[in-house]
Amino acid sequence: MSDQSAPRVRYDMRIPMRDGVSLSADLYLPAGDGPHPAIVLRTPYVKASARYRDRGLHWASDGYAFLAVDVRGRGDSEGDFLPYRRDGEDGYDVIEWTAAQPFCTGAVATTGASYSGRVQWLTALLRPPHLRAMIAMVTPSDTFVEFPTGVPSPMDICWYHMTSGKAMQDTVAPDWMRIYRHLPLRAMDEALGRDLPIWREALSHQTMDGYWQALSYQDRFGEIDVPVLHISGWYDDEQVGTPLNFLGMRRGARSEAARRSQHLLMGPWGHQVNGGTRLGEVDFGEEASIDLHSMERRFLDRHLRDQAVEELPPVRIFTMGRSTWRDLPGWPPRGMRQVPYYLHSEGAANSRFGDGLLSPDPPTDEPPDSYRYDPARPVPFLTDPTSSQIGGPDDYAAVERRDDVLCYTTPPLREEVELTGPVSLVLHAQTSAPDTDFTGKLVDVWPSGFCQRICDGMVRLRYRDGFAQAKPAVPGEPLELTIDLWNTSLTLAPGHAIRLEVSSSAFPKYPRNLNTGEDLATSARMAVADQTVFHDRLRPSRLLLPVVRAPEA
Repeated sequence: MSDQSAPRVRYDMRIPMRDGVSLSADLYLPAGDGPHPAIVLRTPYVKASARYRDRGLHWASDGYAFLAVDVRGRGDSEGDFLPYRRDGEDGYDVIEWTAAQPFCTGAVATTGASYSGRVQWLTALLRPPHLRAMIAMVTPSDTFVEFPTGVPSPMDICWYHMTSGKAMQDTVAPDWMRIYRHLPLRAMDEALGRDLPIWREALSHQTMDGYWQALSYQDRFGEIDVPVLHISGWYDDEQVGTPLNFLGMRRGARSEAARRSQHLLMGPWGHQVNGGTRLGEVDFGEEASIDLHSMERRFLDRHLRDQAVEELPPVRIFTMGRSTWRDLPGWPPRGMRQVPYYLHSEGAANSRFGDGLLSPDPPTDEPPDSYRYDPARPVPFLTDPTSSQIGGPDDYAAVERRDDVLCYTTPPLREEVELTGPVSLVLHAQTSAPDTDFTGKLVDVWPSGFCQRICDGMVRLRYRDGFAQAKPAVPGEPLELTIDLWNTSLTLAPGHAIRLEVSSSAFPKYPRNLNTGEDLATSARMAVADQTVFHDRLRPSRLLLPVVRAPEA
């Protein structure tokens, strides 16, 4: 005898697309008669898994119809998988098909993380009439925002391998670090042992041309008219896009109603939202794990059921160090000021044993710092080898022993300091090469000597003026560079110190710059670059820190 109170499941429902291809969906329905508001999740990670089943049953028990849909070319869906290329149109067709079904009230929301987050934005640009709300988690930005190098991260090839074919591919067997070191980048798929034309195609478009512009959404918020719950973590390797999307929609969405219905949630998480209290070696405390589903339900009850539930706060963030959540009226906090911390040394800031100092006091006449960047010996970025989580709150004490890492550190803090908001670096530098990279990393130095990465970023000189076109550097010409180090919320206790690392590589997060100015995809020739960082009266290199004097409650 069947349980009439349990959710019902219909497997492999076929949803027709406008070009005749059909997508496969598993439908989870609440017990009892409908119709119900519906939630659509589209995934390249194959819907026939425990995580999508559990989410479907959870939402069905809350009275929502839930559809887990394999994107085109993946799982049980027909067609060819070309990442993002047809996801806008397919999303529109899935939403409108769902709204027309007898089980649906006509109100549809979308949800999903990472790839499943970005496809929601591409769909929203087409304005499907029955789309009422989106829950977009750990969403990738437009091309070149997270990885401003002109080519994909070496670690992207792990993702291309994992999603090749219909089923999920094994990511344990390959020796990823060997593969990431392979040159030229264009032949990296050969080193992997898999033919990946889409990898080579991505490498052939190294500026923001029509190939990438077709997948862009962050310059088109004015075309989108939908409430959004934006969710990410401070250690999400695609974190920067979520605050950008929240601000872009709050300032420029198509209607005032949509602008008022944007909500931002940032936790102490990586690319897995609400993944527990611990990430790497750092435990953020029991408060780090929350009842996220109840927040999502409040959001959808308001926008799909028109229920008079309490609205979510505009912004809810977790402040690391203090291990507390707080609600804000906007982002960044009203009490934030960008405070410059200037770089100082007597010309020997190499490694954490050097004389680099970070201070609010502007520099006077000081000698520059210099180091040699050898792409055959790149500075490591600490990370697991697969692309599922790139880095975290890792200990960089050993990396900071290298002479090609400049370290500028404050004295131990005498009082508590809160940093909440965007972090950036203004760097005055020059190179002997026609092209090279400069990187910056914010580090929390614990009294124990643990050097916790907080956030980081980089600039590739040929793209210092943007990605419309590449522009070679002039060897020996001093440049003023602004490097986005992304965002954080962190309270540093007395005894901690603030450190800035400056170098020219963070491998394998970013592909090595070979310092030759040659084509990024096909060149394998390396050259050593002599790098100089200035910090004097006329060239005051400085870290811009988001200091919060009076935290908002």
